[in-house]
Amino acid sequence: MNGIHDMGGRHGMGPIPYEKNEPVFHEPWEGRVYALNRAMRAHGKWTLDVDRHALELLPPEGYLRLSYYERWLRRLEIQMSQYGIATPEELEAGKAAPGASKVAPALTMAGAARFGVRSIPSPIDPAVRPLFKVGQAVRAKNLHPTGHTRLPLYAARSAA
Repeated sequence: MNGIHDMGGRHGMGPIPYEKNEPVFHEPWEGRVYALNRAMRAHGKWTLDVDRHALELLPPEGYLRLSYYERWLRRLEIQMSQYGIATPEELEAGKAAPGASKVAPALTMAGAARFGVRSIPSPIDPAVRPLFKVGQAVRAKNLHPTGHTRLPLYAARSAA
């Protein structure tokens, strides 16, 4: 990915501030945004990969202007609208429109408990045998995808 969202190693962005004993959340609303994102993902309407891609679709100027959890909130608003869970008007008002349908099935504590830290749903079948071994040299094409990828930024020498 070659967008503004791929900031690793990018020059000219200024220093990265270090905050000793930094809290997980600086403000209570950040924790709520995190919880809402977890709840919606536990609902199974989309996957972590869809979340990542949605962040990468944010316009560069907004991505740079927004804080980390503001990006998460904006992404969640977009996805809730895209998946028909809430309209932009409902999101703006902060409540469902009269007569709006509810998301079914309702997310329960038991349903949320099934969604543990290590059980993030993914479209990738883990039963598929890997094509490469850990540490094996591979060659990768220099692609310029518009979305998220796990392809390394450099091509290793092939193990011919």
